[in-house]
Amino acid sequence: MTITIIGGNGFLGRRLRARLAEEGSSADVLVVARRPLEADVRHAVADVRDVDALTAAVPRGAVVVNLAAEHRDDVAPERYGEVNVDGARNVCDAARRRGVRTIVFTSSVAVYDAAADTSESAPCQPEGHYGASKLAAEGVYRQWQAESADERTLVIVRPAPIFGQGGAGNVATLMDRIASPRFVLVGNGRNLKSLAYVDNVAAFLAFCLGLRQGVHIYNYVDKPDLTTAALVALVRRELDLPAGDPLRIPYPVALAAAALLDAVARSTGREFAVTAARVRRFCAATVYETSVRSTGFCAPVPLAEALRRTARAMVGRPG
Repeated sequence: MTITIIGGNGFLGRRLRARLAEEGSSADVLVVARRPLEADVRHAVADVRDVDALTAAVPRGAVVVNLAAEHRDDVAPERYGEVNVDGARNVCDAARRRGVRTIVFTSSVAVYDAAADTSESAPCQPEGHYGASKLAAEGVYRQWQAESADERTLVIVRPAPIFGQGGAGNVATLMDRIASPRFVLVGNGRNLKSLAYVDNVAAFLAFCLGLRQGVHIYNYVDKPDLTTAALVALVRRELDLPAGDPLRIPYPVALAAAALLDAVARSTGREFAVTAARVRRFCAATVYETSVRSTGFCAPVPLAEALRRTARAMVGRPG
C-alpha cells in the first residue's frame, strides 16, 4: 500500500511522515508537493489546482491524505476557492481515475460558529471565507464517498488551531507576543482556548488510516482547554520572564483603540499589528468539543508539555 500525502512537506505533513516512520509502517509514503524536494524523499511534483498533474502523481489504489490548503488571512477570498474547494474536486477526480478507496482530509474547526454548539454533530456555520471553503470541500469529499459508499472510506479531521515547534499561524504569533517584554494582556484572560499540538494531530491522522469503510468526522482538540491567562503564564514561565501578571488593558479600551487604528489604516493605507478583529479574536472564547476519545486514540503528548516544548524551542532549549 502507498500512502500519498498531498501537501506532505508542510508543517503538519512533515510531522505525519515522521510519525509513520516512528510507527514502523510497512506502507510506502509518497509526498506530493508543489516543488521538488530532497533526493532522499520519495515525492512527486503537482499542485492541487492541476488535476492532470495530480492524477499522474497519485499511484493506483493509494490511500490519499490531503493536507494541502490555503489558510492565510491576507489573501484574496477567491484564493480559498481555488485551492481548498477546486483542489478538493481535483483530488476526488484523481482518486476516481486511480482507484483510490480511502481519503483522509484535514478540514478545520473554522466550519463552526465558535459561539454555538461545536460538537461534530452540530450544524456548521462558518463565519469567514476560509471556513466556508473548508465546509464546501467537505461536501465535495462526501459526494465522492457516496458514489461508492460500500467501498470507500472518508475521514474528515477538523483540528483546532495547530501549534508546535517551528510552526506559524495565530498561536505562534501569540506566543511570540507573549515573549516580548512589551506584551500587554487584553481583557481579564478568563476566555478559554482550544488548541491542537502538531505531533498529536499527526499521530491521530496516522491512527485514522486504520478506520473502516464509511464516513468519519472528528474535531481534533487537545484537552483540557486553557484560559488565555493560563497560557500566558505557562509560556512566560518557560521563557524565564518575570513572574506575576503582565500589564493588562480592559477589553473595551483596547477595542476602542484598535477601532481607531482601523480608521487610520483605511484613510492612510498603513497597516497596524493591532486591529479590532484581532482584539475580538484574542478575547473570544473559542472552545470546541471532540469525540476523539471514543475511538480509543490517546494523544502522545499532554497539552501542557506540548506548550512547554514549543516555548523552549523559541529560545533554543532542548524539548
